[in-house]
Amino acid sequence: MPNLKEVRNRITSVGSTMQITSAMKMVSAAKLKRAQDAITQMRPYAEKLQEILQNVSSSLDTSENAYARKSATKNVLIVAISSNRGLAGAFNANIIKKTWSLINNDYNGCTITVLPIGKKIADAFKRTDYHIHGSHLPHNLNEVFDNLTYDNVAPIAEKVMSAFTLGDFDKVVLVYNQFKNAAVQVVKEEQFLPIDTAQSSNGSNNATDYIFEPNKEFIVEELIPRSLKTQFYKSLLDSLASEHGARMTAMHKATDNAKDMLRDLKISYNKARQTAITTEILEIVAGAEALNG
Repeated sequence: MPNLKEVRNRITSVGSTMQITSAMKMVSAAKLKRAQDAITQMRPYAEKLQEILQNVSSSLDTSENAYARKSATKNVLIVAISSNRGLAGAFNANIIKKTWSLINNDYNGCTITVLPIGKKIADAFKRTDYHIHGSHLPHNLNEVFDNLTYDNVAPIAEKVMSAFTLGDFDKVVLVYNQFKNAAVQVVKEEQFLPIDTAQSSNGSNNATDYIFEPNKEFIVEELIPRSLKTQFYKSLLDSLASEHGARMTAMHKATDNAKDMLRDLKISYNKARQTAITTEILEIVAGAEALNG
């Protein structure tokens, strides 16, 4: 049976931890509401824009659209998106595990480069051969989540797109957590470049003869890059909303566990206190009997 002082110290420690996890849950809930509103408003627009982009790309020649360039997959860029902070359950671990799975299985034999966005994924790959070294790709992207806006994300997407058009990479893949609800986040692997052309249900190319206004050059130079930047921005919004949802769920479970532990500790404390009182009474009674004897 632990002594009373040890149990009191543990009760105080668990109580303080419960207050912290409860506060973190409330903060994440408030941030989740804003992030959820942002992604739910953005997603229909981004998905429809991506659909139009695929249809338009299928009607353009590869020479007209550099972002649809098809070649043997030798050099692959994996853009892995995590968070800067932990205490979010398996949120970051799932991204790291999925990235390693792509490296070891799907793109085994290819030259892999990992572009990390978020401190946790950067720490996981900074000492590996897959981390970016001395290239013209952006570095130190952890601060993008401090002010996640389209204007801040667009330059990152531009550098990735430029690396693809210059032939540095044959394929660019986004790995991130897609937001479903506060309790469910789905690890998503999404091809960013080259652009997938639209396919019909029977597998044939679903090309459509479009009338371009003002012209094809404007579509290629303005609309397609803008659509790709929007797709890139959507993946970051998805990841941000998923992070707050995962952290809120993790802190809710941690708070519940702390409550259960606190209840058990109070029971142990009461038992120890009752044992101490009973022992003192027995000692007093034994002493009185000895004096009477």
